[in-house]
Amino acid sequence: MATRYWVVSLPIQNSVSTLWNSLQDQISKHSFDTPLYRFNIPNLRVGTLDSLLALSDDLLKSNSFIEGVSHKIRRQIEELERVSGLENNALTVDGVPIDSYLTRFAWDEAKYPTMSPLREVVDGIHTQVAKIEDDLKVRVAEYNNVRGQLNAINRKQSGSLAVRDLSNLVKPEDIITSEHLVTLLAIVPKYSQKDWLSIYETLTSYVVPRSSKKLYEDNEYALYTVTLFDRVADNFRTSARERGFQIRDFEYSPEAQESRKQDLEKLIQDQDSLRSSLLLWCYTSYGEVFSSWMHFCAVRVFAESILRYGLPPSFLACVLSPSVKGEKKVRPILEGLCDTANSAYWKTEDEGGAMAGLGGDADAHPYVSFTINIV
Repeated sequence: MATRYWVVSLPIQNSVSTLWNSLQDQISKHSFDTPLYRFNIPNLRVGTLDSLLALSDDLLKSNSFIEGVSHKIRRQIEELERVSGLENNALTVDGVPIDSYLTRFAWDEAKYPTMSPLREVVDGIHTQVAKIEDDLKVRVAEYNNVRGQLNAINRKQSGSLAVRDLSNLVKPEDIITSEHLVTLLAIVPKYSQKDWLSIYETLTSYVVPRSSKKLYEDNEYALYTVTLFDRVADNFRTSARERGFQIRDFEYSPEAQESRKQDLEKLIQDQDSLRSSLLLWCYTSYGEVFSSWMHFCAVRVFAESILRYGLPPSFLACVLSPSVKGEKKVRPILEGLCDTANSAYWKTEDEGGAMAGLGGDADAHPYVSFTINIV
């Protein structure tokens, strides 16, 4: 599928069919690998010249906004598909692949009545796309909030022993709690374990001999238990800290651990549910935005063609997708089919053209031309 298209319009000098046949013939002779399609635009409501001029000032800015929203949704789809392990699905507008929708464009009269003023059509498209963008922000924020909570939990469970959650590393039989005895959890640097085992019994009085047991070890630290009398626990913490050992505050609670487990499972379910619903919403919304964008492009071609070629509307709109190498072959073909006398008014500003640049591309051409980047 091509990802870059030109939308152009050429002034009709004799008849539409003659111009279309000439264009097809020239393309097939000099750039046969360039796909070429008609871009069917209905007779829209022209209005006044002043209204068209005022509208043209906003067309480029509005196009950038609509294009940006479409790319934003597309990137969100790609991220969600990657995270979900899904293959990239072909994006569609009501089941029609987007490239086919563009190359076989048909105006939706029910949604955008052709008798509506062009300003009303453009403002309606802008409002609809802006609402979709706002919905996207809300939905993505909700999904990212749950994902952030899960990431925080995962960091606690996978970080170093100095900071991670210890509840899934400690079993009930590892903890001794009685009226006088308490079990503490010590974080010992990995290469200081021999020191710990040789001195922990002497860090304070009333430490139970041979009570220290290793529960877990990571790349930096080892987790040890130590049992001692409750009344000397604070002294032991102080002495251990002075020797470079960290005593982690920990209270074993089966109820709290089960609650954390249930909360984690619910977050995972919420994330999966939100991701699925967001992906489905993005598929649908991308189609809506893309359809709105193509209707906007049709208005843009119509308005700029009137301003460039005059009234009554008499132009041929088409879509091409030349390769990078083929662009230099296609431009001269399009220019050769223009009425050069009529297009002199549209030279670059340096050449004295009064209305240069309305087409929206960096280079001025004697015909309406702008680029659609699907990706």
